[in-house]
Amino acid sequence: MAIASTAIANTDTNLLLVPGGKSYAVLTIMVCNTDTPNPVHQEHGITNFDLHLIASGDAKSDTNKVINSLQLPAGETFTFDSEKIVLEAGDKIVALGESPTNLVATVSYLEV
Repeated sequence: MAIASTAIANTDTNLLLVPGGKSYAVLTIMVCNTDTPNPVHQEHGITNFDLHLIASGDAKSDTNKVINSLQLPAGETFTFDSEKIVLEAGDKIVALGESPTNLVATVSYLEV
C-alpha cells in the first residue's frame, strides 16, 4: 500500500497521477481542514472543495466531478472510502479548494 499527501490549492491540484504502464486501486481519500476551529465564529474556517476523477486524455469538467463544493469545517476530516476506484495509466485525481487554502489530502492506493 502507498500514500500520497498533498496540500490542496485554489487552483487544480493533482492528488494522484497514474504513471504509464501502471494501474492503481484507490482505497481511501481523506481531506483535512487544518484550520483551527473557533467555537465563537463557526462560519470562519469553513472551506469548500471539489474532487474530480479524470480519465487519461480528458479535461476536468462537471462530467467527472464526484464531489461538488463540499463544505469542510475547520478541524474536520472528510473520508471518501465507500467505493474502491481503479485508475489506469494517465488517469488522475484532481482537487480544487477555495481560499483560504487550508486543506490537505491523503490518497491511499495499491498498484494492481
